[in-house]
Amino acid sequence: MAQSVGIKDVARAAGVSVGTVSNVINRPDTVATETRARVLSAIDRLGYVRSESARQLRAGRSRIMGLLVLDMGNPFFVDVARGAERAARDAGLGVMVCNSAESVGEEAEYLSLFAEQRVRGVLLTPADATGRNIDSFRRHGIPFVLVDRVSEGTTECSVSVDDVAGGALAVRHLIDAGHRSIAYVSGPPGFNQVRDRRTGALNALAEAGLGPQCLRELPTERLDVAAGRDAGARLLGLADRPTAVFCANDLLALGVLQAMYAAGVNVPDDLAIVGYDDIEFAAAAAVPLTSVRQPAVTMGALAAELLLEETEESGRGHEHRRVVLQPELVVRRSSLSVR
Repeated sequence: MAQSVGIKDVARAAGVSVGTVSNVINRPDTVATETRARVLSAIDRLGYVRSESARQLRAGRSRIMGLLVLDMGNPFFVDVARGAERAARDAGLGVMVCNSAESVGEEAEYLSLFAEQRVRGVLLTPADATGRNIDSFRRHGIPFVLVDRVSEGTTECSVSVDDVAGGALAVRHLIDAGHRSIAYVSGPPGFNQVRDRRTGALNALAEAGLGPQCLRELPTERLDVAAGRDAGARLLGLADRPTAVFCANDLLALGVLQAMYAAGVNVPDDLAIVGYDDIEFAAAAAVPLTSVRQPAVTMGALAAELLLEETEESGRGHEHRRVVLQPELVVRRSSLSVR
């Protein structure tokens, strides 16, 4: 294994003190041109790379922010990461992206890792509905911003979408198309987003004078395509099958669509489908998917900007804010049938 080159090696090769090498790296204008050139030549020849972790320990400020999401297999969170990375890069910071895979245990491990690495701050979409992981992480004094989650019960910043309004948009659209029996493929019931979208769906039914019995919930253990296919199979087995389905995200909706296609059920004539998130794959599906659009890139960028504002040296007057964005219904062929 090659031995790492340290600052003392550079000083020895250039014939200068360690302090001079440090000045060349951190304050080059304070070093004579000839001496600076000699040191830079030694750095290049030896392949010296500055220890960023050591620099952070001395300065007490990291140039890395953490991002912990529920599922990096979901394009929605890829877009959130893109927005966060763009804002961080503009500020001269990098982003450490981690995936909890909807696991409370993995979330706790990654939060511990962020604390060990002394990151500047964390952008977090929680997997732990109890809030215990957040409470434990808060003891480290590292700022964090909640993403795709309202900061209920916390004082920290959050950036989210009004999921109650989003659920209402989806089901109101189906009601307007004449549907009176609707399934809700909901995902894990512990997630606030899942509950809020269900609340919005029930609100839309109530507005139309329809009772909660018109919404049949099919919970799933995960929010992925495989879980959607499983929900689709259960839907096919119902004696009084609903005429429309609202899914808590697009991956579930795509799974339901696959199950219907395999069974020869026509979408949207036999079953209308609406998803949530409006990921790129929604428009490219075999039957283009109607979906409630979340501005994922904007969410990531806004969350990163709030974190940067809080962690800048000039941010002592920072006030925590709860930013709630509005969703938008994007209608495509998967729901364009009239009962």
